[in-house]
Amino acid sequence: MTHWDQLAAAGFAVPAHADVDALAADLAEALADSDPRIRDGAAYAVLATWIERGVLDHQLNWLGATMAARLSDPRVQARTFAALVLAWVIERGAYDETWTRAFADWYPAETDLRGYDDRLGWLHAVAHGADLLGVLGRDPRVRPEWMLELGVRRMLAETQFVWRDSEDDRLGYAMALILARPHLTIAQSTDWLELVDQKFATGEPGPMPPYASNTIRTLRMVYLLADRGVRAEEGAPSQRLAQRDEVIGRLAKSLAAVSWFAG
Repeated sequence: MTHWDQLAAAGFAVPAHADVDALAADLAEALADSDPRIRDGAAYAVLATWIERGVLDHQLNWLGATMAARLSDPRVQARTFAALVLAWVIERGAYDETWTRAFADWYPAETDLRGYDDRLGWLHAVAHGADLLGVLGRDPRVRPEWMLELGVRRMLAETQFVWRDSEDDRLGYAMALILARPHLTIAQSTDWLELVDQKFATGEPGPMPPYASNTIRTLRMVYLLADRGVRAEEGAPSQRLAQRDEVIGRLAKSLAAVSWFAG
């Protein structure tokens, strides 16, 4: 049993006389480990819990900067889990625009889109990035249209990989959360679909390109959540999109253009 397992088993209590800076540094390293039992096990739970409880409030700026820099790490698991940790950090209240810019550089450009790897375990670049996208897109310090455009660029990025581990659902959920942000205008809520329409208009007969499959399935999730409402967290009440009817109508138009059976 690792010391992280022991901490988790003890209710995540901080050890007496602990050097919290050193523990934060150790946890940050563990969240980039190639062994999924370390990265995605007790260390993951300890870091998430301590951030949520405020144990690491004095380390948040350092942790955010470390994770933003890690988005360009050569190790795929380091990049993908950095996005997840950065979402926790920003949700706790820390923020620097350079972190958002680092994320914007990484997210649509990431080429390793596997959800799961037999050796590395869960990677989830699209899904973890979507979690961060949703946090940023609801943050009053970030322009929502920037994050909506970034989500579209991730969908439309050329790839040979069809998403398979609910990445489309996670990205669609993040987009819907952003669209539920209060006071969005019609233009802010729908202009991002122009990029989708332009890309779809270049399509040719033949097998569906992976990017098109990824995009269509993501947009269907956004449509579902626009219709039913979206919960910011499990058990929370559903939120209505700021421009629900306009978003539904605009999504229907974009999806109908690539659905020959639509009336």
